[in-house]
Parts: sequence; C-alpha cells; structure tokens
Amino acid sequence: MIQTSGVIICLGYIFGLLFTAVPWGGVWILVLGIVGAIFFRRRTTLRPFAQKPENAGSKNKAWQTTPHPRIWLAAGLVGLLATLYFQLRVPQPGAKDISQFVPAGNSSNQEQLVIVRGKVASNPRLTRSQRGQFWLETTQIDEVKNDKGSAGVPKGVTGKLYVTVPILQATGLYPSQEIAVTGILYKPRVASNPGGFDFQKFLKQEGTFAGLIGRQINVLEQERKWGWWQIRERIVRSQVRWLGIPEGPLVSAMVLGSKAVDLPYDIRDLFVQAGLAHALAASGFQTSLILSVILQLTRRASKGTQFTLGLLALIIFLSLTGFQPAVLRAVIMGFAALVGLLLKRKVKQFGSLLLAATLLLVFNPLWIWDLGFQLSFLATLGLIVTVPALVNRLAWLPPAIAA
Repeated sequence: MIQTSGVIICLGYIFGLLFTAVPWGGVWILVLGIVGAIFFRRRTTLRPFAQKPENAGSKNKAWQTTPHPRIWLAAGLVGLLATLYFQLRVPQPGAKDISQFVPAGNSSNQEQLVIVRGKVASNPRLTRSQRGQFWLETTQIDEVKNDKGSAGVPKGVTGKLYVTVPILQATGLYPSQEIAVTGILYKPRVASNPGGFDFQKFLKQEGTFAGLIGRQINVLEQERKWGWWQIRERIVRSQVRWLGIPEGPLVSAMVLGSKAVDLPYDIRDLFVQAGLAHALAASGFQTSLILSVILQLTRRASKGTQFTLGLLALIIFLSLTGFQPAVLRAVIMGFAALVGLLLKRKVKQFGSLLLAATLLLVFNPLWIWDLGFQLSFLATLGLIVTVPALVNRLAWLPPAIAA
C-alpha cells in the first residue's frame, strides 16, 4: 500500500512538471487526480457488497492493496504544486544582470565593444566553429569608447555569460580564474525553424540570458585554486601521453563522458553515425562497472566496508564527471543498490529509478525538459521493462547467454 501510494504521488509530481507544456496544466493534473479519487471511491464502496463469504478473506486482502482515493487527490495536488514550483524556478534576469547592458538592436553584429570582468566558471571547450567556449561569472562591465581603451565608470553586474573567443585566447584558462574579456555583447536568438536548435532556450536553462563574442582576454589572477578539474586534467593528460591522439581523449571521454572531456566534434559525429553516441556519455555503464570492481575486490570484507568503499567510489566518480542529470541518475540508483546490499534486501529497479527521477526534479525541475535527462531515464526504463520479458522468452538458452 505504502509503495503504491509513493509511486502514484511521485508520478503525480513528474506529470505535473510535464503538464507545464500545456496551458493550465496544473489545473488539468488536479482534475485527473479528482477523477481518480472519485473512481476509486466508487470502486472501494462497491467491492464489499460483491464479496462471497467463502472468498471474503482473499477479497479483503486484494481490496486493502487498492490505493485510497485520498492518494489520487494528493497526487493531483502535488502535480498542481509542481507546475507552480516549476514557474518559480524558471530563471529570470535580475536588475543588474549582464543581459540588461546589451546595446539596443539585439544584434551580435553591432560594434559596441565592452570589457567584462569576472571569474571563469568552466573549462574551455572547442566549438564546431573552432573557437574556444567557456562560462563566465560576471562582476563588472565597462564600455570601450575609443581605440585607446575604456572610458566611463565601470558598473557592477551579475549573471553568467556564454563566452566564445579565438582558440588561442582560451588556451590555458581554468575555473575560478579572474579575467577581463574584451568583446561584443549580444542576446541569443530563438530557433529560426520549427524543431530547430533554440539557442535562447538552451542558455535560459543554464540561467544565462546573453552571450559575448570575445576578441581579447587579459588574465587578472594567476593563482590556481584546487578543484576536481585538476584531477580530471591530469587523467586526460596521462592518457593522451601514453595513448596519443585521438585515442587518449577518446578513452577519457568513454570513462568520464564527453561533457567532462573536450573531444573533437568529428569523432563525436562518427560515434553518432554508428549509433554509439551513448558510449561517450557518463551514465549507468560506468557506475555499474565501478561498483562491480569495488564489490569484487572487497568480496571477503564486511557489508559495511563494501557499502563505504562503494559510496566513496560513486562520490569520486560524480565529482570527476560533474553534476550531470544522467550521472546523478546512475549514482542515485547505484546508491540504492548499495543500501539494498547493506540491508540484505532486493532493490526494485523501477522504484529506484522513479525515486531518482523525483529527487533530481525536486533539486532542479527544469531538467524535465533536458534532453540528456529524458534519454537517460527513458532508456533505463526501457531496459527495466523489456529485459525480463526477453530473458523469459529465451529461457531455453543458458542464463548467461539469455541475459
């Protein structure tokens, strides 16, 4: 009863977020909850009169497992609150956001140079146009009036910028480094064709409302602050040194994911064309491999030791790959498997998947429309649903081959 109630409420929350794409979606999900409550109320009131004395015990047992009408009403209310929560979490530019200082005309071709100061928030990556790209947490902006430099009073700003610069300018940058970028501010455009890439929507999901076409970078602070990016960089460099290029970056991407490793786009495209794009995404495969190795090496140790070492390995893996939806989903499900091992209980895969989805969407409801989040959960759900049925159909084969 408790498990069924939890599943219904979690699904109510997820469907509430999905209904944000529909006008008055929260009201519709509440109506569905009310309809479900009315239907099950009638069903539970009619069932006792339809029982036969000899089967009363089994009937009552089946009746008690039916979700109470209040559960459906609660799921509808949770779905309604989910739509409101989603609207509250949608990023909005503040009064001093850097996007407020984009020149009138909203064009990336307008030659109004500015100097933006801030801290690098990510490792530089190579774009398809062979430019370096990184995120910049802005603190100050100054307009360039003439060729001699800046003029006027610098203004304090907030917000994050999508910065692209010539590749040589981005070389050597690292997170938390303070820099000043000279370039042109612009606001992103929406998709020009239906179903096309919506650059404005992409930046908005990242909490960004403007971009900067950089021309020159001046480094203001050279001090290196420790971060997981340093360990990731050493791993990539060692694999490149021993395996060469492109084998080194490719192996790093298969271990840490292409979002953590700057893999050239021509290699990514080849994997996409071969239908192996998932091999470059950090998700359940790496998590399962890590846990399998840890549990195999510690098979003679106590359950508590296995749980501690497995949890530590998952935390290190998550820190190296970054807080991506697919990785978080895999880590939460891996943690559920460790808890089941510690308590000597079998973990239901569908329940752990649903719990992982709910926790992640509570943390960030905007991920409901993130393609990586959707593909990760739907692919895992497809495996959970189809694999047991396929294995049963192949029962005439040896178990290892059937699995």
